[in-house]
Amino acid sequence: MRQLGLSIAGLLFATAVHAAETAVDDGEALVNEFVTDVVTFAGDFEQSLIDPDGRLLETTTGTLEIQRPGQFRWVYSEPYEQWLIADGTNIWSYDVDLEQVTVKAQADALANTPALLLGGSGEAMEQFEYDGSFVESGLTWVRLLPVDTDSGFRRVELGFYNRQLGRMVFLDNLEQTTVVVLKNVAVNEPIDAGRFEFVVPDDVDVVGKPAAAKLSAD
Repeated sequence: MRQLGLSIAGLLFATAVHAAETAVDDGEALVNEFVTDVVTFAGDFEQSLIDPDGRLLETTTGTLEIQRPGQFRWVYSEPYEQWLIADGTNIWSYDVDLEQVTVKAQADALANTPALLLGGSGEAMEQFEYDGSFVESGLTWVRLLPVDTDSGFRRVELGFYNRQLGRMVFLDNLEQTTVVVLKNVAVNEPIDAGRFEFVVPDDVDVVGKPAAAKLSAD
């Protein structure tokens, strides 16, 4: 299966070394606002994967929708179609061309990954350590380090413009960098709940077993 999804894996606006940084004091507040005050978030994205030598390996485009807590829909449209849907219980990865669906329990699949910052609740920040912030090219960048050093990621950087998330950068343990540029963003506007439901299409292979949804107490 082709590996794309943000939770498991990114415009060359950011690199591991920033040439001109100006420290700022409200970076931690920006991230806390994003994970606590943003209930829905939707937009288009362009994602690039860059190797340790700075070579562009892959560029993909698509759409992103978030409904907190616990749901998101990350759909790649180019160069091939893949869906990544978190429904609150399971995370579904559907490769349209390969006609294959992989399903995992969401709590296990997203733990300590940057995707937790997108679809998680305010407690998501407990799995990351604030590592400072700076201003560059009109963006306020916030650095976060995963608490779990075995998470697969060494560092996360979130770029805000006018206090709105516009860039995301992820450096993994293989020294590869994923850069995501967000466009046409809408914040706290209603999203149809059906966007976060996944129905397995007919005649596709399913890898894994979905976890049962937890029932709330009456």
